Amino acid sequence: MTRPLIVIDPEPRALSEIFDRAAWRRLESLGELAVHEGGGLMPAERFESLLPEMELLIGQSDMPKARLDRAKKLRAIVNVETNFLQNIDYETCFVRGIHVLAPGSAFARPVAEMTLGLAIDLCRGVTAADRAMRAGYEKWLLDGAVGCFSLYGAGVGLIGFGDLARAFTPLLQPFGCAVKAYDPWISNHFMAGFGVAAASLDEVLSTSRVIVIFAAVTSENQGFLGKREFEMIAPGSVVLLMSRAGVVDFPEFLRQIDSGRFRAATDVFPVEPAPADDPARRVEGLILSPHRAGAMPDSLLEIGRQTVADAGLILKGLPPLSCRRAQRETVARSRSKPIERS
Repeated sequence: MTRPLIVIDPEPRALSEIFDRAAWRRLESLGELAVHEGGGLMPAERFESLLPEMELLIGQSDMPKARLDRAKKLRAIVNVETNFLQNIDYETCFVRGIHVLAPGSAFARPVAEMTLGLAIDLCRGVTAADRAMRAGYEKWLLDGAVGCFSLYGAGVGLIGFGDLARAFTPLLQPFGCAVKAYDPWISNHFMAGFGVAAASLDEVLSTSRVIVIFAAVTSENQGFLGKREFEMIAPGSVVLLMSRAGVVDFPEFLRQIDSGRFRAATDVFPVEPAPADDPARRVEGLILSPHRAGAMPDSLLEIGRQTVADAGLILKGLPPLSCRRAQRETVARSRSKPIERS
């Protein structure tokens, strides 16, 4: 029997970043591999020649209807950048039963871990005290804790309740935090299973002392957190931006922090890498993280593990279990990529 053709076109990922030796051997055992790495996406001429026999596509290649119509054997597309890009004819995929997958949960646990660390830092003023001491204007003992509070028992509000929030919530259990979340795509019943109370956006903003923004960017929510929303936040609260900068009015976010209304941390920026003159670099009450919360070597290797695990299931005629599947009701609204600076 002819082995299934698996096309691997992982740009901007490198194969060595996402596949360890065991995962690669397993992938090789599943079928014939047609691999392109380096210098951008696979050349169109070669890619087109592979379409008729392609059963799995691992990568971010454009798949409009014309290509899908030629790929009669295609069973799944796995985006190893972990985004649902608008370069696929999703409706054709849904009609034909082609799985479109993203192993995005690979980043959930490391992002959750860093979110907890940043939350404690902001609550207790750790980075602020370090900056003050290095500059020689620190205050000691209780004088140095003005405006600080403990995470224990603090009200925590989550904006967005996807993979990142679901990984973060259990980390709060030892602190006895009451957790509320706003996510119009998630049911109250589902949140309750995690011990989280569903709430309106206004309630999350106005009643939480620690606010974590985990919302993904969609066609409907770009910049939806602006001046009105930030002014609902109680003075002295802390805010963490851990998903995408596109969900906030970023200049207004910086103005609110600079005014002293709340302290904040951000792992994401409107343009990445952030320019040298980015105003965020000058905001004293803001902890900066250069989009590294999920950037751990094992997180990237987890992308490969999830991809290979689901590839094995799909080629046996079974549904994928590890990766997130594109949903007909929501995928067309996804706008997940930040602007990249050349």
